[in-house]
Amino acid sequence: MDIEPGLPQTDNFQHWPPWRPLVVETVRRVLDYAGGTLVMPMTVLVEQYWREISTGLAQHALPIRHFDLHADQKTLRARIEGDTAMGRSLFRLNHLEPYAEASRTWPHKEAEVIDTTHLTPAEAAGQIADAVQR
Repeated sequence: MDIEPGLPQTDNFQHWPPWRPLVVETVRRVLDYAGGTLVMPMTVLVEQYWREISTGLAQHALPIRHFDLHADQKTLRARIEGDTAMGRSLFRLNHLEPYAEASRTWPHKEAEVIDTTHLTPAEAAGQIADAVQR
């Protein structure tokens, strides 16, 4: 994304203040346009950012099912290193430890945690679908 004049330098786009309301607005508009259920894979490690997003969605009466797709550090590293679709991502590798730290606090207390360490993507999706239907 090339924006002129450039955005302030940061190691994580989620730190830009417009990002959180843009997530809310994007969800609202996509659902207004397409309807149905929107599945949005996203990792938010800063609790304040999650509060901004979830509060914004609630203000538009948009229901949320918050899942944390967890895996141990060794598995996450191997998945990132071996990602043939997106390629190896230094950004994702640099967020392994912050994820480990965050997962010991608010996300695992609030979200429905699915341990994907030994699951295929299809199996993880199946567990989410089963949880939503219950």
